[in-house]
Parts: sequence; structure tokens; C-alpha cells
Amino acid sequence: MLPLNIGCAAGFSGDRTDAAAPVVRTLVRLGGPSVLIFETLAERTLALAQLARRGDPEAGFEPLLDLMLTPVLGDCLRHGIRIVSNFGAANPRGAARRIHRLARDQGLRAPRVAVVEGDDVSGPAHRADLLQALGPKGAGLAIASANAYLGGEAIADALRAGADIVVTGRVADPSLAVGPALAHFGWAADDWDRLARATMAGHLLECGAQVCGGYYADPGFKDVPDLAHVGFPIATIDADGHCTITKADATGGCLDEHTVTEQLLYEVHDPAAYLTPDVTADITGAQVRPVGPEAVRLTGVRGHPRPASLKVNVFQEQGWLSEGEISYAGPGAEARARLAADVLRERLAGCGPLRIDLLGVASILGDDAGRWLAEQPVGRAMDVRLRVAMSHVDRAVAERLPREVTALYTCGPAGGGGVRTGLRARLGTVSCSLARERVPSTFTFID
Repeated sequence: MLPLNIGCAAGFSGDRTDAAAPVVRTLVRLGGPSVLIFETLAERTLALAQLARRGDPEAGFEPLLDLMLTPVLGDCLRHGIRIVSNFGAANPRGAARRIHRLARDQGLRAPRVAVVEGDDVSGPAHRADLLQALGPKGAGLAIASANAYLGGEAIADALRAGADIVVTGRVADPSLAVGPALAHFGWAADDWDRLARATMAGHLLECGAQVCGGYYADPGFKDVPDLAHVGFPIATIDADGHCTITKADATGGCLDEHTVTEQLLYEVHDPAAYLTPDVTADITGAQVRPVGPEAVRLTGVRGHPRPASLKVNVFQEQGWLSEGEISYAGPGAEARARLAADVLRERLAGCGPLRIDLLGVASILGDDAGRWLAEQPVGRAMDVRLRVAMSHVDRAVAERLPREVTALYTCGPAGGGGVRTGLRARLGTVSCSLARERVPSTFTFID
């Protein structure tokens, strides 16, 4: 059986919108069965999508969908390259309708767009299950939405039924590759070794350019050429699930055993038991070896039965997040920024704790309580941006912080400028598990 080529053109929501075209050109050159995946969904992304859909029932899917898909939709349809993506986020049907409009606007044939559903477990049918699974964490929780991590089976079913494009909401990231492999090779749902190998191929793809030198680069230690034009990866999967990772033609970056090994281990909590909805993958015997210029072969992955339950992210109402920024420069800038922070602490006393950051002095290493900053002596930084943030359940209280930061123009220390403020609703996340049989997944064609 012919191998399956799977190219990845996005590793997160907000990724580069020009990444897909070189990947598609390379897939066309390679020939044979091919799939293009866009991985655009994370926990924070889904929470933002849920908020967007509240304001507009037609929103809630990947906001860059048009920019990502428009340049390559025609080529994919003409060359039979299937597209699979989780850019449905909180509104897969809305994304599917938008794809049909994009095709119509370009004068293309109407694609067969399938939507995978079942991940949304927010409704009354699952409320008792969620509360029981959450236990004490669920007491008094104002649940806004809940989404389970689905596997690749419904994606495979949709592709077998003739889908040109499959849009999902919350599925496990590697499942975007597992689904096409299941459909192409016809593996059994309990062929654990092959499923595990396809899962790790998907894992190497899911962060986009990361396996091609993006996020890997560290000048003088891990040098990466032409990072400005870093390529995106392609996995060629064989009938046994083993894969060879390459990258799009004529792109920058690097792909070798080091970048692949780093990505293989990325976010893996237990190399002997990497839990996904499709399989439990074991990479303790994995072998990574170069097989050509910017071509790396992954073998030795084993699989074990998949977990009996599915992870669920529950989003709960968490009030409002307000924030403000102001800059200070020149002699004494750091002391003036610290004084401005002291003014805000006093003015907003009783509203709740403030997160204080002095960007360029103390931010990454800081803490929400401000202890780390308080322990640092006042330095001589001459270019400091003060950022202050606060979370509160009452919007009226949260709105005070942006006003107080703005007032620093004339009520605060000398030389403050460049104020920027923001206020947005906030969803918090807690996780639990639901029995697999309580979360069936299906697909539907959207015309």
C-alpha cells in the first residue's frame, strides 16, 4: 500500500498564514495520498472561542481561517489533498459554512465538508457526570462550557465517507494525523502499535515549525539557518505506522535527529505511557535516525490499550481581567515605575491582589503576589514598562484599574507615557475525566 503524506501548516491559533502554500506545493510534488492538517486549538484558544461565540453565534471558530485556507483551498481540491483541522474550535459548523463560502467566492467546486461532533459536553445530558467527575472542584462552579478530547475515529469515518475537508472542535492534537492514517490504511481500532506510531507522527507534526527549528533555535548553542523563513513539517507514514519526517521544499530552518528528538519529548509526561484518546503510546524504545538531507526516520514506538476515559476541560465563569501599561524612560525610570506601582496598590487597595510587572526588569521571573519584585533592589534600568493586572468577579470593580492607570499621565510620577488598557471577560479551566462511552463522537456533512 502507498504511504500517506501528512503536511502540517499550523501549530497554534495565530500561526503564520503563509505556511500552507510551500507545504501544499511539496505534497503535490511528492504525489500519492496526501493530507494537510492545521492544528490551531489549545486550552486558552478554546476558552477565547467560547467567549467569541457568546457575542456572535456565527463566531467561535479559528479567526484566521480565511487567511490560512484561501491561498491553498483550490490547489488542495484540484490535487485531491484532504484537509483536516481543529479550527472549528467552539463552532465547527460555523467554520464549515465559512469554508463553503470561501470555495464559492473562489469559483471552486463545492467541497464535501464534514464536521466532527461530540466533544461539547456542556449540555444538561452531561451535567451530572461532570459534577460527579469534578468532585469538590465542582462545588459552586458556574460552568460556561465543557469539551472532551476526542480521538481520530470520527475523522477516519468522515474521510472514508468521502470528505474533502474535516473540521473538528476539541480533538487530541495527534489525532489529526491518526484519523487520516486509520482511514487510509484500514487499521483496526485496537491495532495499538500502529496507532501509537501514527500518534507520535502526529505529535511531531502538531507544533508546526517547532520540529523544523522553530522554538529550537538558541544562537551560539543551537544555530538554525534562515529562521525567518522556517519550514513546516511533512510526515510520510507507512503501512506499519513508522514515519519519516521532512519539511516543505525551499524553506529555512533545519530538521535533524536533534530537532526531532526534542519535539518527540515535548510535553510527554511519561515516555512509557503517553495517554491519548486513541492509544497509550510508549516511546521508551523509539529510535530516531537521519535517512537523508533533512529527513529523519522514527521507529520503535509501541502501543498499549487506550485509556477507558477521556479528558475534559471545563470552563467556568471567572469574572473580568483588567490590565494597564505605562512606560517610563531615562534616568530614574525604574524608580518612577515602582512608585507608579505603589500608587496603584494604594488606590486599588481592597479590590484584590494586583499583578505587577516591570517589563525589562521583573516580569518573567515575577509572581502574582509581587514578592519577587519586592525583594529586588531598585536598579538603574532606563527603559521600563509597567504592567498591572487584576481579576475580579465584579465588572465595575475591574473597570477601576484601567481608569487608574490612565490617570497616571498627570497624577503619577514624571514622564509616564504610552498608556494602553484592556478589560475582558475571563474563563477559568479545570479538568476531569468522563467514561469514554459517555462521550460518543460522530460526523455530519455540512452542505
